[in-house]
Amino acid sequence: MSNDEIRPFRLDTPEEAIADLRRRVAATRWPSRELVNDRSQGVQLATVQELARYWTTDHDWRAFESKLNALPQFTTDIDGVEIHFIHVRSQHENALPLIMTHGWPGSVVELLGTIGPLTDPTAYGGRAEDAFHLVLPSLPGYGFSGQPTELGWENGRIARAWAELMKRLGYPRYVAQGGDVGAAVTDAMGRQAPEGLLGIHVNLLAGALGFKDQLPAESEQERVALEALNTFTTDGFGYFLEQQTRPQTIGYSLLDSPVGLAAWMLDHDTDSYYKMARAFVDGQPTGGLTRDTIVDNITLYWLTGTGASAARWYWEFGRFLAAAQASGQAPPPVSVPVGFTTFPGEIWAAPRSWVETAYPGVAYFNEVDKGGHFPAWEEPDLFTNEVRAAFRPLRSS
Repeated sequence: MSNDEIRPFRLDTPEEAIADLRRRVAATRWPSRELVNDRSQGVQLATVQELARYWTTDHDWRAFESKLNALPQFTTDIDGVEIHFIHVRSQHENALPLIMTHGWPGSVVELLGTIGPLTDPTAYGGRAEDAFHLVLPSLPGYGFSGQPTELGWENGRIARAWAELMKRLGYPRYVAQGGDVGAAVTDAMGRQAPEGLLGIHVNLLAGALGFKDQLPAESEQERVALEALNTFTTDGFGYFLEQQTRPQTIGYSLLDSPVGLAAWMLDHDTDSYYKMARAFVDGQPTGGLTRDTIVDNITLYWLTGTGASAARWYWEFGRFLAAAQASGQAPPPVSVPVGFTTFPGEIWAAPRSWVETAYPGVAYFNEVDKGGHFPAWEEPDLFTNEVRAAFRPLRSS
């Protein structure tokens, strides 16, 4: 067996694992109801209880398993970790290879709605010349990828692994996209500029956490964005701080209680939380954020036992940021074209001036009128249009 072998992957969940999950949900010890009428004390009891009811009575994991198994999935070993990825080649000639990276508390689940429009645009009202060959890897420690057994799997190392993956798949030219953790990884790819990378597109200004004091705050839009960033780091930062400092501690709960895992994963940002809560309590999904896809994603974390290993990325990221700040050295510039889309429901909706602070001479910038932190999940059609537009000028390069 060669070290660069690519192996087919198929999901086959033991029935006992599903039965054990349902038993654990049924045995949940519930806290008393929160004393406020919003999420300021955390995920609301009614939301989680309805999620638990749906999980054990209506959710069909086998349907999701079949959906995933209908896609071409593979694994390969890179730098000592088994990497799982979905690889869908377009039928259209001259399709552009694209590697897209998910975030936390997401997985490849959040990107599935974009596969059809990106790889087969003519079936979705698009043009053949906008087609992509699509590669969707699971981050190390997430989902069906292996859990790193040594330190150092921060953005830069993942970025190098993704460059190796695209090389291994035979793509001499490609582009990269990411949001949340995926935005940090994609940013690192842009700064490393591996041979063949034509450009990147991101939808979160992840670096804002590291250079907040350098961001302009003169216009009303800038002040609103800075207030949102400050609010996140003071009132919405609980999951981030715990995972950045004590991922192992929270990991014991995340691997022992399915409902605890579900609540932890819902408690991300205000906009996303209320959208997910409405899906369960009011039966009103927001685009692709349906009860089924939300529970698909949570179940994926549960069955793979990756609550702690996924959280460790934040520990690595925190130390990477601290080391970078201590050095006093600016990161290397991004030397490939950058596209950026600002979605209004993002944790901090970055204005163009902020994006230009991180990416001088940004090649593509657009502010859209809907969508939040998980745009590919919430608004796959709008997200797809942004990816197409950002990379369209690079196809002939």
